[in-house]
Amino acid sequence: MRSDMESLWVFALASKCRAFTQENVAWSLLIMILAWLAISLVYWAHPGGPAWGKYKFKRGSSSFAKAKPIPGPRGLPVIGSMNLMMSLSHRKIAAAAESCKAKRLMAFSLGDTRVIVTSNPDVAKEILNSSVFADRPVKESAYSLMFNRAIGFAPYGVYWRTLRRIAATHLFCPKQIKGAEAQRLAIASQMVATFAGYKQGFCVREALKRASLNNMMCSVFGREYKLDSLNDEVKELRALVDEGYEILGMLNWTDHLPWLADFDPQKIRFRCSKLAPKVNRFVGRIVAQHKVQSNNQKNLDFVDVLLSLQGSDKLSDSDMIAVLWEMIFRGTDTVAVLIEWILARLVLHCDVQSRVHDELDKVVGRSRAVAESDLGELIYLTAVIKEVLRLHPPGPLLSWARLAITDTTIDGYHVPRGTTAMVNMWAISRDPDVWKNPLEFIPERFLPKEGGVEFSVLGSDLTLAPFGSGRRVCPGKNLGLTTVSFWMASLLHEYAWLPSAQNTVDLSEVLRLSCEMASPLTVTVRPRRRLRLSTNVV
Repeated sequence: MRSDMESLWVFALASKCRAFTQENVAWSLLIMILAWLAISLVYWAHPGGPAWGKYKFKRGSSSFAKAKPIPGPRGLPVIGSMNLMMSLSHRKIAAAAESCKAKRLMAFSLGDTRVIVTSNPDVAKEILNSSVFADRPVKESAYSLMFNRAIGFAPYGVYWRTLRRIAATHLFCPKQIKGAEAQRLAIASQMVATFAGYKQGFCVREALKRASLNNMMCSVFGREYKLDSLNDEVKELRALVDEGYEILGMLNWTDHLPWLADFDPQKIRFRCSKLAPKVNRFVGRIVAQHKVQSNNQKNLDFVDVLLSLQGSDKLSDSDMIAVLWEMIFRGTDTVAVLIEWILARLVLHCDVQSRVHDELDKVVGRSRAVAESDLGELIYLTAVIKEVLRLHPPGPLLSWARLAITDTTIDGYHVPRGTTAMVNMWAISRDPDVWKNPLEFIPERFLPKEGGVEFSVLGSDLTLAPFGSGRRVCPGKNLGLTTVSFWMASLLHEYAWLPSAQNTVDLSEVLRLSCEMASPLTVTVRPRRRLRLSTNVV
């Protein structure tokens, strides 16, 4: 009310002033617009664009103002290089870094957001393993969908460290992963039986997504469903996950241009306000059911584990819902996306598929099904999976960025607090200075040399770290790799995967929250041995 009265007072005074003519108003507005344009151009002229120029202008004679600027594109005044984050952003950023000769470190602006990105493994290690970049920039959509209280987006501090300890000790520990072995076998059996019913070409994506969702439903909520049945609960969760993926995968302009926030031009806030209550009701209902049920099972699901925590590890119901929702959300589509890429490559490279079949026949034979205990001996299949991760990482920019919590120096450049940092893993894994013949599909590059150490993709070597590295590395990486490896071994043991007569394999990409095949893979299968796996769900 006070601001309204002040505004009325100003206009009343202005109306009394004879000099306040319509012409003077027009000139005043013109001068303000010209001044704003001039300042915007000054900001824009700085390497990296307007966000970097604004920071330097405000710092004046500070150490940053005198420091050597990080090279990078200026983009456009005010909005900067927002175009880099649209469509296939990993390719656009790689091309921009190449043209600016800034592959080691490049600066650019997303509206008012300062961003650095590296396409170099050494600089990537410097960023990802630094305590300075232990935080994440929380997008409005992530905050609205409760991810700020889950492992991925929770601010660096006591609460985040508690979540990491819970994840490492309880949710993704070897005992918990081993305990879900029967569940993965049951779902693999169902996939094998489902694909046996197709006599012609079929699209694998939907079956893979249902299998992945059913797997997470069982691990997280203890719900077991058959792959060939459509359950209302599964359909409801699938709709929630799909909506969340679409929202989080969008570039939200209001995250970077605060003056747009009141308008919500992309309706992201509106969609989040509709989705969040549905998620709360869905997950909250399952948590409530677990509370009133006594679980005497040997293998506990994630809800049981979280409810059993005591002391400083015990979570509130709202935090528990956020953690469980993130587990479902992050663990569902990534497995399906990666398996589809692997199958696509094996259909295209029949010689590689033949070698995997030979290995399976040697290690497993055709008289029994694959067991998870066989995976350690399937060296060539493991190399195939790593090569697909190199060429088609599901998160080419490592999914979510990091945030500098203090001023720091990266690769000799001053990086101020509040800067967003990205790693272009897609560009690193295709860099001819890092990989020999980087565009060719050569699984043999990952076969361990005699007496050598196996190449790890879990974050120790930044020439290929699809799950990230450092404090914010993906906590479910071992579970995800185990699931993908076992399901791929099972599908390849049972079938030869062949191209469809109607559709050729198209390796074009589309980047949503994960980098998927733009055209869903269509294949035909030829059985390699008698089906012996049971399709019953325990």
